[in-house]
Amino acid sequence: MSRITLIGGLHSVQSALRYDATRVTEVWLDRRRRDARLQKLRRHLAGFDCVVHEVDARVLDNKLPDFNHQGVIVAWQGQSPRGDAELSDHLDGLAGPPLLLVLDQVQDPHNLGACLRTADAAGVDAVITPRDRAAGLTPVVHRVAAGAAETVPLFQVTNLARCLRDLRDRGIWLFGLAEEGATMLHGADLTGAVAAVMGAEGKGLRRLTREHCDTLIAIPMAGRVESLNVSVATGIVLFEALRQRQALMQPPG
Repeated sequence: MSRITLIGGLHSVQSALRYDATRVTEVWLDRRRRDARLQKLRRHLAGFDCVVHEVDARVLDNKLPDFNHQGVIVAWQGQSPRGDAELSDHLDGLAGPPLLLVLDQVQDPHNLGACLRTADAAGVDAVITPRDRAAGLTPVVHRVAAGAAETVPLFQVTNLARCLRDLRDRGIWLFGLAEEGATMLHGADLTGAVAAVMGAEGKGLRRLTREHCDTLIAIPMAGRVESLNVSVATGIVLFEALRQRQALMQPPG
């Protein structure tokens, strides 16, 4: 099922156009802005089959209140987050061992957007979140993700614990990130079918989520801070997984 999402900001709009310009159905531009970046975007939009409105800035402000739209907003017709059944079909269709990211009630759209962007860069096959008490695909998520909200498959499941059980039944190794993890990140084997399970801002993993993980791992910390932002921690974990997986594919010698 598709839905219309408003995306604002020059970088986010340009990323959406690069990914698939046919999904942009309508555009609103600040008629008073004539700077080089917006003029270049105007010329670029002239080649696409979409309605372009030149409007006052207050129209943009009303469409996306309290948002730095930078003089441009587009209506994006994209895929809604998929659910449990679609996740099963998606996993069945993967050619190799999956690398998954599970976010346990991450509610800050900035963090979700950053996690999606990192997931895209690390080659993650799917991002999984609970349907309730978690951020959805808001304009802020699209802006921070800088195009990754369109490229990374996002699945919102009704029962995260049940989803984790199903992943384990598929032979996917679930590792949760926690300060008290018995294994350090660089000592964990992340080369097979794995899912990184990350906790929410300030709370970490919920008890039931922890219980469904095969193991808990920790990021080695050399300073005085006790924890990292979830999007920063996600980046560290996913790129360690990518490093290991790429090293495995390197020919010997």
